[in-house]
Amino acid sequence: QVHLVESGGGSVQPGGSLRLSCAVSGSFFGIEVMAWDRQVPGNKREVVASIDSAGSTKYADSVNGRFFISRDNAKNTVSLQMNNLKPEDTADYYCNVQDVDGSSVYDYWGQGTQVTVSW
Repeated sequence: QVHLVESGGGSVQPGGSLRLSCAVSGSFFGIEVMAWDRQVPGNKREVVASIDSAGSTKYADSVNGRFFISRDNAKNTVSLQMNNLKPEDTADYYCNVQDVDGSSVYDYWGQGTQVTVSW
């Protein structure tokens, strides 16, 4: 079983910054992709940023250039640095990891952390 614990959410004014962190623990085969998703209640969950085991990153167009994802494979952590935050970034943010065992992929999510951007 894999456990993910997020931290770092909170409230910030537009233009501010927050850093989200996610610690992965438990028994897993090999974490290939680590990502951050977000969801506004009533809306579809979207992938904000992802990073694979080689360090290649992908970002949603809406956050490209403002958000930066990083991972520490030795510590099994993934972080999301969020800069120049906008009100439309307000959402619940979820850490997601893909544990790979050969051809089998197992997806895990954390419990979520709330980010609110407003005056």
